[in-house]
Amino acid sequence: MKATARAHPIQGLIKYHGMRDPELRLPYHDSISVCTAPSNSTTTAEFDSSLDGDRIVIDGEDVSGRAAERVENVIDHVRSLADREDPVRFESESSFPTNIGFGSSSSGFAAAAMALCEAAGLDMTRPEISTVARRGSSSAARAVTGGFSHLRTGLNDEDCRSERIETELDDKLRVIACEVPAYKETEEAHKEAADSHMFEARLAHIHGQIASMRDALRRGDFDAVFERTEHDSLSLAATTMTGPAGWVYWQPSTLSIFETVRDLRNDGIPVFFSTDTGASVYVNTTEEHVTTVENAVGKHAPTRVWSVGGPARILEESEALF
Repeated sequence: MKATARAHPIQGLIKYHGMRDPELRLPYHDSISVCTAPSNSTTTAEFDSSLDGDRIVIDGEDVSGRAAERVENVIDHVRSLADREDPVRFESESSFPTNIGFGSSSSGFAAAAMALCEAAGLDMTRPEISTVARRGSSSAARAVTGGFSHLRTGLNDEDCRSERIETELDDKLRVIACEVPAYKETEEAHKEAADSHMFEARLAHIHGQIASMRDALRRGDFDAVFERTEHDSLSLAATTMTGPAGWVYWQPSTLSIFETVRDLRNDGIPVFFSTDTGASVYVNTTEEHVTTVENAVGKHAPTRVWSVGGPARILEESEALF
């Protein structure tokens, strides 16, 4: 069978950092994110017994090495769940720049998990499929359920899965994505997360941050949600920068955007910055102020305006990539 799926990438709000199990990609702590649309990844997967082995193509190029291993982890898990051995033809493409801090692995692996499970004939809920996507990227689990989602930590698939958080902010939020190209090694940063002297401090306060973020989302409190998001970006950076490799992702343009956002906020505009492990910046504001904010931050980097994206979904056969 063949199936095609599409998913939106995530912006981390309370971000995860480090993995207690790198194979199952079980994070040390909970995380919350929001999907960004119309940015997306599309994947077509087909189980084909005529193939000599799996064929993996991403953005038009055959993939090998660690990138292929991560995709194979997801394919092998689906084969195990479906009790089948057929090779897989797999093609994926994204509509936005990848590997610069905009969550491309989240949408890529979420679309992969949806397409593979559908092609394998598995009848699974999105929280269940989120455990499949997690084997490629923990962030992908939240991209499967979409919107504002919460990935709980755990030691098994029953506990470590994503769930949607209902909030009035779905229609209110506008995300200005400021593109600051700078290659990053997110996986390497995750590997050494626990070696930072700041990591235990992050673990100590993250549970309270998760609880207050969920409460703010339930109340639809824009300022409370994105003030916490901004502070969590700084907490993540402190942990990342104090690891053994001293990863520093931010660029001069990144810092200029931070200052511009704070100047706008001092003028009474509801706007907050956020970064994941990358130099690019998410600038979170409301529909009412999006033009003013984009004009200001656009002086420092190319911009795109995104809104809240829904869950990963299966597409019509006519939209298949092959």
